[in-house]
Amino acid sequence: MSKPKVLSTRPLFPEARKILDANCDIEYWVAPERPRAELLRRAAGKEGLICLLTEKVNQELLDAAPNLRVAATVSVGYDNIDVEACTRRKVVATNTPGVLDDTTADFAWTLIMAIGRRLVEGDAWMRSGTWPGWDLDQLIGGDIWGKTLGILGFGRIGRGVARRAQGFNMRILYSDAVRAPAEVEKELHAEFVDRDTLFRQADFVSVHVPLMPETRHLISKENLWKMKPTAYLVNTSRGPVVDEAALAEALENKKIAGAALDVFENEPKAHPALLPRKDVILTPHIASASIDTRTKMAVMAANNVVAFFEGRRPPNAINADALGLK
Repeated sequence: MSKPKVLSTRPLFPEARKILDANCDIEYWVAPERPRAELLRRAAGKEGLICLLTEKVNQELLDAAPNLRVAATVSVGYDNIDVEACTRRKVVATNTPGVLDDTTADFAWTLIMAIGRRLVEGDAWMRSGTWPGWDLDQLIGGDIWGKTLGILGFGRIGRGVARRAQGFNMRILYSDAVRAPAEVEKELHAEFVDRDTLFRQADFVSVHVPLMPETRHLISKENLWKMKPTAYLVNTSRGPVVDEAALAEALENKKIAGAALDVFENEPKAHPALLPRKDVILTPHIASASIDTRTKMAVMAANNVVAFFEGRRPPNAINADALGLK
């Protein structure tokens, strides 16, 4: 019996390759750049696809790959996948939730501390060779201990950020479309508030919402203007959640003290007005970038694909119910 033909847009890690090599006729696309036209050419004739957020699984790709049966994105978010189009074409879409929650929560805290205490500015000053020595008012930042943390989106990652905040004796506010159970609020000492209250009261706002029409530009000029002039914004969710032009304007007008972004509105580019600013930290979408976590993500995607071709429901199927899978 022939093995299903699968395209992986990345070479992946050895643990994931071992699974795929044993079960699929797999092509790994190894290249410094991946033009869209070449992706469509390589996907033609394939029954399975493993991709990243940077590759759109839309009607165009489905038309180019009429034999496609399963598309697995190596990410929690799946805004790169047109789920409705996949369902119409009877293509199962999968993602990789859960395994990166703690790593991403850790990194959100990395950014909270780095922007609050102006770590990147200090590092750059030392490397420039121009630091004159200690003085009383150099690189004065914002305290974290005992301050108020506002968490937008209280899913697994948002709750992980709240759990870590307890070690800093912080007041924790959160806002979400669905209120968390009372026992979760009690465990995490978290207070449910509306967004307006969160923006106005938080010293640090950490964003953990999925990208949906209602969350696009959630961090708008209107909401940024509500924040304290001493407050900081941190985004490790999805880039288009932040209106970067509005953020640059808010920083220029000293409406907030600083921002740290790991994701961007038009990746891989950040808004040019943010680039020269010392009150902004910009990191290249690395919140989940630990060896253990990225390996687990790749393995999960591989297992999703193999499960489908073995006639089982992929563990992380997004649209399996619509396809009648058990």
